[in-house]
Amino acid sequence: MSDTTAPLAPPDPLPAPPGGRPPDPAEDLAALRVVPVRHYGRWAAASVVAVLVAQFAHGLVTNPVWEWHVFADYVLSETIVQAVLVTLQLTACATVLGFLLGAVLAFMRLSRNPLLRTVAWSYVWVFRSIPMIVQLVFWFNLGALYRELGVGIPFGPVFWSVDGNALVGTIGAALIGLSLHQAAYAAEIVRGGVLSVGHGQLEAAAALGIPRLRQIRRIVLPQAMRTILPTAGNEVIGLLKGTSVVYVMAIGELFYQVQVVYGRNGRVIPLLMVATAWYVLLTTLLSVAQFHVERRYARGAGRGRAAGRRSLRKERP
Repeated sequence: MSDTTAPLAPPDPLPAPPGGRPPDPAEDLAALRVVPVRHYGRWAAASVVAVLVAQFAHGLVTNPVWEWHVFADYVLSETIVQAVLVTLQLTACATVLGFLLGAVLAFMRLSRNPLLRTVAWSYVWVFRSIPMIVQLVFWFNLGALYRELGVGIPFGPVFWSVDGNALVGTIGAALIGLSLHQAAYAAEIVRGGVLSVGHGQLEAAAALGIPRLRQIRRIVLPQAMRTILPTAGNEVIGLLKGTSVVYVMAIGELFYQVQVVYGRNGRVIPLLMVATAWYVLLTTLLSVAQFHVERRYARGAGRGRAAGRRSLRKERP
């Protein structure tokens, strides 16, 4: 019996394009029309923001309540400039004292001694829990709690004593309150920076016989500063603005003096704008300084990463 199934015929070839050459995909893509995506929601949001900004600027210029001539009279007056200097002094002293004490507390929390860890943890817990204004008022009234402060043997003779009110004045109470409050936050910042350094480096340094204090000074802190500085800079800026709380103690810082002036002449809005302008200027300067310090400490890390990449490229076959 013969097989009557006929073989399938091959398909007809595709017609050749004009010119006798196959189609080029690149030419097909070039012929496509590129249509940019239209972000209608983004345009609408930008339009709303532009209208609000224009309305705000119009109000600044046309609203007579702003009294910009009064602002110009007081922004560089001697009273305000002296108040700015007091604000800067409080900020600088509280920053130095707070971060020194905070560094001590941070290493106490990292200590293997349970008593040191417990005391440092308790300090951070207590001083982060109490509002700054409560701490300031407490230290301001320290003389009512301790009429006399002395040094001696517990339950024994006193070798030296001083009147409580004479020891802690108004400025002293403000510095104590600001510094102790700042130390609680600085301790956590420093501790986080130290923990960011690899533990293997300390083990290697200990194996080489490098003393513990030298390990901290030459190995830990230079690397930890890259982690500490961004948060520490923000804390200093927050402390600068937080010094306005000491107005409750009648200290002649910026916000207190502004209140005194507008309490006499009744020009509340322009005097508040004077304080606002100074705070914005000071925080801007601190932000610029923070940026440059961070960039300086980041140079070593950038060089280290670049050297590591170069060494990896050299090791590749």
